[in-house]
Amino acid sequence: MDGPLLVIDRDAAQPIGVQLVAGLRRGILTGALRPGDPVPSTRALASELGVSRSAVVAAFEQLAGEGYLEMRQGAATRVAAIERERVAVAAIEHERVAVATSSGARTAPAGPASQATGSTDAAAPPSSAGAIRARIDLLPGRPSTARLDTRAWRAAWRHAASLEIPAVPPPPFGVPSLRAEIADHLRQARGVACSADDVVVTAGTSEALTLVASALRVLVDGTPVIAVEHPGYPSARRTLEHRGARTVPVAVDADGLVVASVARMPQPPHAVMVTPSHQYPLGGRLPVAARLELLEWARAADALVIEDDYDSEFRHLGAPLPALASLDRGEHVVLVGSFSKVLTPWLRLGYLVLPRSAGLREAIGGIRADEPCPVPGVAQEAVAALLASGAVRRHIAVTRRDYAHRRRLVLHALDGIDRAPLSGLDGGLHAVIGLASHAASVAVVARLAAEGVAVAPLADYSAVPGDEQPGIVLGYAGPGDTLLAEGLDRIRETLLALA
Repeated sequence: MDGPLLVIDRDAAQPIGVQLVAGLRRGILTGALRPGDPVPSTRALASELGVSRSAVVAAFEQLAGEGYLEMRQGAATRVAAIERERVAVAAIEHERVAVATSSGARTAPAGPASQATGSTDAAAPPSSAGAIRARIDLLPGRPSTARLDTRAWRAAWRHAASLEIPAVPPPPFGVPSLRAEIADHLRQARGVACSADDVVVTAGTSEALTLVASALRVLVDGTPVIAVEHPGYPSARRTLEHRGARTVPVAVDADGLVVASVARMPQPPHAVMVTPSHQYPLGGRLPVAARLELLEWARAADALVIEDDYDSEFRHLGAPLPALASLDRGEHVVLVGSFSKVLTPWLRLGYLVLPRSAGLREAIGGIRADEPCPVPGVAQEAVAALLASGAVRRHIAVTRRDYAHRRRLVLHALDGIDRAPLSGLDGGLHAVIGLASHAASVAVVARLAAEGVAVAPLADYSAVPGDEQPGIVLGYAGPGDTLLAEGLDRIRETLLALA
């Protein structure tokens, strides 16, 4: 690889890292490097080429994010399998994007399909469900699983399978090892001081909300009223309603939930569900002052705050703000989390962190006595082992870099288009494109669907019929960079054509 494939020109305008990426990508697209071929270690390649190891590491990580390389913990980096159709066009296009990026020019990237899209996720709005078979799936809520440490994953499941097989169901609140690891994970990742006794293992976010809504029905001895964000998470809203709660919409602004609107409600709700770290779907984050204001309201109204902390691990701009649960005195915040965005929705594994409220714990305990924990014990033990190994922490670190890179691709392709403002990109896995009218939104979604690109209408997130916002929501985490680039190119062309 120190021959014609990789030639570093130190007098060129392109940075060395860009040259490394371009040379390796060219070798893969032209077949000089074939699927399964190992590539030299970053240290060896840096030494051979006389460049810094950090430049090689960054190049490898970018190509892994694009789907060209497979990087696994403890194993050699290898060339990934990619589709060969239109490789010449792809090579030219990637060179064009590399030059534009290094020179600061604005050019929409494009590329061939490189890998399969992710699995379905509850975050996708219902009207978008038929689009999940699109060739380019940009529906929100799909994480990338390309960088999962498969060695650690398999070792965790082997460990779980090696344990003695119990003759009883898993404990109602989850196996002790997993509850302890989740508590430790939250302490390190979110600054939440909780113990294993505070954690309830659930079958994803939906089951967690089902438990909370059912417990509230017991506590209020009737129909609980739960304030929800508008626009907000439609699956959560439906889940709460299916369990007998009445949801009341509350407006959001650029920062997230408008706390003053909650305080002005004539009859205080029994609970408020909020996405403070990254409002879903608009992307705002609730300032600390507003968080404290919400907690003060909850104490005064003796109400519950349901904090959906769904993708707080992936912050791209600004330091992460403290979770509401870490600011609470342990009385009013229920933290809801899952591993669907961190690892994969294939697990369907989430958790609740309960406040000290004895009544709430007793109510959830009573529900679990009738409806046992639905997460198989072997899966709980496997995830506990995966957390204990440090693989989850490492995975978050590497995917955070991948998502930051893909976020830059979104900005490069779509920022600055007239009458199509781009927002929601400070964190998380999705972006929002505002449009001038609902007719424009319908036209954009339909045209993209006809071209095999799936996005979600922003209108699907409305909690108030007739008060929908025009726009689209797109996820950028799941597909590899070449597939994402092609999808972004088609979105850009569609927006310009229909402007």
